[in-house]
Amino acid sequence: MVSVSSSWLYCLSLLSLFPFISSSITIPLQQYPQTNQIPFQDQYQKLNHLVTSSLARARHLKNPRTAPAATTTTPLFSHSYGGYSISLSFGTPPQTLFFIMDTGSDVVWFPCTSHYLCKHCSFSPSSSSPRIQPFIPKESSSSKIIGCKNPKCSWIHQSNINCDQDCSVNSCLNQTCPPYMILYGSGTTVGIALSETLHLHGLSKPNFLVGCSVLSSHQPAGIAGFGRGPSSLPSQLGLGKFSYCLLSRRFDDDTKKSSSLVLDIEQLDSGKKTDALVYTPFVKNPKVEDKSSFSVYYYLGLRRITVGGHHVKMPYKYLSPGEDGNGGVIIDSGTTFTFMAREAFEPLSDEFIRQITDYKRIKEFEDVSGLRPCFNVSDAKTVSFPELRLYFKGGADVALPVENYFAFVGGGVACLTMVTGPERVDGPGMILGSFQMQNFYVEYDLRNERLGFKQEKCK
Repeated sequence: MVSVSSSWLYCLSLLSLFPFISSSITIPLQQYPQTNQIPFQDQYQKLNHLVTSSLARARHLKNPRTAPAATTTTPLFSHSYGGYSISLSFGTPPQTLFFIMDTGSDVVWFPCTSHYLCKHCSFSPSSSSPRIQPFIPKESSSSKIIGCKNPKCSWIHQSNINCDQDCSVNSCLNQTCPPYMILYGSGTTVGIALSETLHLHGLSKPNFLVGCSVLSSHQPAGIAGFGRGPSSLPSQLGLGKFSYCLLSRRFDDDTKKSSSLVLDIEQLDSGKKTDALVYTPFVKNPKVEDKSSFSVYYYLGLRRITVGGHHVKMPYKYLSPGEDGNGGVIIDSGTTFTFMAREAFEPLSDEFIRQITDYKRIKEFEDVSGLRPCFNVSDAKTVSFPELRLYFKGGADVALPVENYFAFVGGGVACLTMVTGPERVDGPGMILGSFQMQNFYVEYDLRNERLGFKQEKCK
């Protein structure tokens, strides 16, 4: 993890790479390598990594930190490290690279400049995996550095920027947007705000705010923020809705299989619901001072949860956001395993343990994987677990397929893929992760402030 002070100095020094504000930059980018970025030894380690990543992501979403001061379709790929990626093209002429789709953040950024450095990104000069190909400045006719007084400068910093203050390091801060630092649960990235042209299957969007990151940690690819903030891809494109279907996760990187992310740019809307989808309205986001990220999340009204038809009693304060921003349920494509506050998770876990009597619990595997409860199903010809059903505001409910809430690991072990942390952290009480949304068509109807979904075999 880099320090704030050293990162800012590094970014400031890179301003010299741009001949001036209006200099040209070409982006000779190649497709992000679909190779495994994490050298796992076995499935136990994979599960443990995803548990750790989900918990780190949950800590960030619950306690976000900020640095100082027409319809088009694109493929959606799954990755062993827990994310789903899409390809986007920037620049004139346009070049393409991969971004992790993230509904829990709102900034779009890519690796940038020939001096780009990524710490702890699982590659080295001797690695068999190719290095990340960064955005190279100075050749795209549509790329410009954003000025400090440009409103988009405040977008990327999620706060108002004082452009009149003296700059003790470099007087450029009086003219250009200060370098940004974005903190995620699993890492960080630092860079400079650019205005660039985004190309999406025949659609061109000039003056698109994008981050040119020069230094990152634990971030193996750029990120496309799909949250509610003004800098997100849906906000900048003025999307009425977007939807996706997440491929079933097999803890690998399959370049031959992908599903679709659909972006709806129609300006007119009849309010008609998509056939076969059930809807739940988005819940109003809490406004909390110094927690601007809460306004970026997609909050849902989860009324109750049942296991095997039995209502799981859990404190309602964890299902509904309070004025202080604590509690509530959000949906996040960047989280792998659903996170629940301990006071909500324990009743759920206990109910599964109470109802599952045909299989012996394996606590030693729980210590290795980080998941619990886990059961030995090696002697079972057919495996049966209690149904997990979620009931949402507006009458929508969904019964999850068993493979969406239990992971079946080699050796005849099955574990519940919902996690909790040992510490009590403020923020959302539940984060609905991508593992639980596999093989579901999910629609974010932004015009009508609602989420629609249906079970569907993604392809």
